[in-house]
Amino acid sequence: MKKLLSANQAIAWAAYRAGCRVAAAYPGTPSTEIMEHVAEFKGAINCEWSVNEKVAMEIGVGASLAGVRAMVSMKHVGLNVAMDPLMTFTYIGAIGGMVIINADDPSMHSSQNEQDNRSLAKFAKCLLFEPADSQEAYDMVMAGFELSEKHQVPVIVRTTTRTAHTSGIVEIGSGERGEAPAIPYVKNAQRNVAVPAHGRLMRFAAEKRSAALRERTESTPFNRAEPGTGDLGFVASGVAYQYVKEVFPEAPVFKVGLSCPPPIERIRAFAAGVKRLVVIEESDPVLAEQIRAAGIPVLEPRTELRMMELNPARLAALRAELLGTPAPATPKPETDIPVRPPVLCSGCSHRGPFHILGKLKATVCGDIGCYTLGSAPPLAAMDTCVCMGAAIGAAIGMRKAGLPNPRIAAVMGDSTFFHSGMTGLLDVAYNQIPVTVMVFDNRITAMTGHQENPGSGHTLLGEISTQVRVADIARAFGIKRVHEVEPYDLAALEKTFAECLDCGEPAVVVVRGTCVLHEKLAGKRINAVDAEKCTACGACFRIGCPAIVRGEAKDPDGKRFKSRIDPQFCTGCNLCAQVCKFGAISPAK
Repeated sequence: MKKLLSANQAIAWAAYRAGCRVAAAYPGTPSTEIMEHVAEFKGAINCEWSVNEKVAMEIGVGASLAGVRAMVSMKHVGLNVAMDPLMTFTYIGAIGGMVIINADDPSMHSSQNEQDNRSLAKFAKCLLFEPADSQEAYDMVMAGFELSEKHQVPVIVRTTTRTAHTSGIVEIGSGERGEAPAIPYVKNAQRNVAVPAHGRLMRFAAEKRSAALRERTESTPFNRAEPGTGDLGFVASGVAYQYVKEVFPEAPVFKVGLSCPPPIERIRAFAAGVKRLVVIEESDPVLAEQIRAAGIPVLEPRTELRMMELNPARLAALRAELLGTPAPATPKPETDIPVRPPVLCSGCSHRGPFHILGKLKATVCGDIGCYTLGSAPPLAAMDTCVCMGAAIGAAIGMRKAGLPNPRIAAVMGDSTFFHSGMTGLLDVAYNQIPVTVMVFDNRITAMTGHQENPGSGHTLLGEISTQVRVADIARAFGIKRVHEVEPYDLAALEKTFAECLDCGEPAVVVVRGTCVLHEKLAGKRINAVDAEKCTACGACFRIGCPAIVRGEAKDPDGKRFKSRIDPQFCTGCNLCAQVCKFGAISPAK
């Protein structure tokens, strides 16, 4: 059976076909769709959205130790969160096959850093696959389960944004559910309990296993030499292989698919057949450094290839440098597309709170989510953004450092709060830190595509579950000053925010407003601008709503344009009417 699948879809199909029984993930682009597609198999795989990647990894570990095949998926920064259990699990070793899908994001299309997690795979002593297309993503996940069980090692399959979201024809066999009988569980503390005395034995076992894995990578068909002409040869992995084949179609290439441990001896033999060897890889020189360390000469070209995402145009510049000939013709991207910076949606429940925080001149420690856009003009209300859950710790650090501004707020969303914000809030309560924690609760994991979370009241499979309230958690932690407010009453927001920011004690404000994209908005009244009353003061533009656009009319001096509201974008949130001092904005008739 053949299907047109993205790599994310192919991975889900491979888990189904391989007999995976447990799957867990935290949503994050570019890996989000994997678990959504796993859920489409109607309960064949026991799957969930976990509250964070560490929990997802631990669920996979438990399932593997129970003897069944397990898969966890996450984006690259999510693997940082999950490294604590992974580093010890590589000592303990898998029993049921354990496959970890890690989706890196070169060029940071939707991430706060550009991180090459191949280094983490080497650090954790895992097997590492790098698929170049959807078929390989499917094949490598299938093989990953087998190798994980054979060698008792967790296996990482590393995709990137380009492979995760690109579709291709995939051969998936019969398409029927695969059967992988559970391996009977045997209680064995020496094997499974990583106390120091056992850990020392595990350490030696892990090194012995690594030697066997090096032999495996030298023989696997996922690593292969492809013949060509000329004295210039390439080593490439992942999507970089596709670009090499496109721009240097005549060149010999050693394709690395199973890259950790690297197939050094096969690469050595390949290198002996060319005069110049170039390693093409996205982001860090992980393969290049290991090949050089083995004494194999590697040419370092002048063309810059390490920063940001690779593409054929960048390799075309490399071809000009190395061969002095033009690259084969490739489609060129459009260059006249207007730039559209990301912006909070029309009617977004985060806009009003950020407007008030700016008005109150608060120092705002921010976090990862839609609300990170509160840092951009014209709101410009956020001061920091590091990683998920860091807003509270950063606010504590600023307070302890004696920041002159007494108004310090930590802002995060509901899903982020459940992911890694609760421990920060517990620190605030325990150490009685006078900061105000604001949770913008839109009751969904919005930025990654409206996935459920503990506050939404539903599971990944749509089952009704406990709807956890952030305010209840804050009170349980011992926070005495807890408020729940709605996001569209600016006067009430200003009163509550000012009171909490100036109270000199820990405070929590939960701003509850459903995501406007997730909520059905049909039938809501929209606003309009009365051009006669509008003075072109610009106050409405300063809330940054994309529904407010420049009109044709100008002020009496002819210097400033009056505003106009685009009815196809307006959601009737009414923030613009509240900031207009001249009564020029009101519901459309």
